[in-house]
Amino acid sequence: MTLNGSIGRLMMIGLALLMAGCAPKRGGSIAYDPANFGTPDAPKVAAVDDAYKLAPLDTVTVAVYQVPDLSRDFTIDQAGRITMPLVGRVDAVGVSTTELATTIARKLSEKYLRDPNVTVSLKDSASRVVTVDGSVRQPGIYPAVTSLTLIQAIALARGTDDLANPRRVAVFRMIGGKRMAAAFDLTSIRRGEMADPQVYPGDTIVVDGSAVKKAQRDILQALPAASIFMAL
Repeated sequence: MTLNGSIGRLMMIGLALLMAGCAPKRGGSIAYDPANFGTPDAPKVAAVDDAYKLAPLDTVTVAVYQVPDLSRDFTIDQAGRITMPLVGRVDAVGVSTTELATTIARKLSEKYLRDPNVTVSLKDSASRVVTVDGSVRQPGIYPAVTSLTLIQAIALARGTDDLANPRRVAVFRMIGGKRMAAAFDLTSIRRGEMADPQVYPGDTIVVDGSAVKKAQRDILQALPAASIFMAL
């Protein structure tokens, strides 16, 4: 056997031992499914006036007087814009509802309407979102306007990625004015061995990455193609 073949075989044996003895497992300092990890504090509602600045995922109601086709709800996208008929894209983040109404009225008056009467009100705040981070395919901030479970929230982020450790998923939330955390085991939940916990607006979910899977990937990437072929 050549030197390359010997090296390749040894590395493959090491990888097999690593896979056999170090499967993803529970662990860490965060307690699993603690009894006191219940309903979070109610989100603080900002006063809807010129002091409140709109944020991504806020939903606003735009009313254009005597123009019902332009009067409806719009959700600010993650780029910070709403898209209206005739008007097109309008920057909506970091401004008040009054400022947004002024911008829309100006754009409408440039081509379509004379002295349009536009009002904008906040319908739903961006506080009704969950953040999904860590080893998921599409980390981000997602709406939580309806009831969500942990499995459903992770599905919004397109599921766990190839390096995830599904047995270590942390959920963070504010309870009694303190930031609390609990760990959950997705594998057990999917098997029906544990209940799928409720997720609330304002929660942050972090899926742990598996060091074992990363080590496996790094070993495979380090193997020269010829070594792998000869080892097999």
